[in-house]
Amino acid sequence: MKAVLVREHGGVDKLLIEEMPRPVIRPDEVLVRVRASGINHLDLWVRRGVPGHKFPLPMIVGTDIAGIVEEKGTLVDNVTVGDRVAVMPGFARPTSEEAMAGQIHLARDYGIFGETRNGGCAEFLDAPAVNLMKMPEWMSFTDAAACPLVFLTAYTMLKRAALQPGETILMHAAGSGVTSAGIQLARLFGATVIATAGSEDKCRKALALGADHAVNYRAGDWVEEVKRVAGRAGVDVVFDHIGPDTFEGNMKLLKWGARYITCGSTSGGEVKLNLRALFFKRIALLGSTMGPKADQMAAWKLLCQKRVRPVVDRVFPVAQVRAAHEYVESRQAFGKVVLDCASW
Repeated sequence: MKAVLVREHGGVDKLLIEEMPRPVIRPDEVLVRVRASGINHLDLWVRRGVPGHKFPLPMIVGTDIAGIVEEKGTLVDNVTVGDRVAVMPGFARPTSEEAMAGQIHLARDYGIFGETRNGGCAEFLDAPAVNLMKMPEWMSFTDAAACPLVFLTAYTMLKRAALQPGETILMHAAGSGVTSAGIQLARLFGATVIATAGSEDKCRKALALGADHAVNYRAGDWVEEVKRVAGRAGVDVVFDHIGPDTFEGNMKLLKWGARYITCGSTSGGEVKLNLRALFFKRIALLGSTMGPKADQMAAWKLLCQKRVRPVVDRVFPVAQVRAAHEYVESRQAFGKVVLDCASW
């Protein structure tokens, strides 16, 4: 089968299209004929490399996957051959203590397709049957492949931050996959949403998604603008994955008893923290990565009910995977970039 893989870290030239062995499934697995694969920042990190972290290369990239069940193992009873499915991106040994408690994402052996196990940017993917979510007939493969990781991440973040109806949440990087999902979910939670973005066009799109207010952080002092909108007391929750570039401003904007939740740090890994401000304002700093399967299913049901929607900026033929990575890195996209894996 054809697949996109990384053998060594570096630029987009390290994305290789090669012939690889077709996966052989176990009794509790399925073989998925991949039709679309969404690009996440994780794909960029796997390709570029992360200082201090070792990826098991070579690796077929692709965390978000949608396709058709081609084969199923003898123990599989939740899908049939021919079913259209999306794939939950995370997995672990189902008999681990954490998985048995419904917290599979906390298991020591938790992994993600395209990071710790071959991903779905290929003609075929082998996956545990428990990771499959059936697609409604109206949903396209490209829409389905835009959803699993970002909606899981955003849903779990909002739950972990205990966002309540009537609270105000500040959500950074509205054009990102996670925040474009999070804006919609936060509105369903009953919150007032203030979104930030780097252009007026992205601000307009954030408002169209459901944000109550949108702030162009390049147009002036975004901290003062958020205070003007939210009030001098600040916001109840900050939803962030930027890191150092926003952290100091976030701390100024958090109310007493507020929560700061982060799932990433695209601008760096270290911040300056004033502990006096932390304890005096009773602020909770929360980290979040992925989430439990129950959250994945809850978010998927909302998508299937059309209460939230996939946000797809652009679809590239899989042969143009390098151009797709460059487009994501350019930060032009609003929402997800997806590869058409039926176009080999």
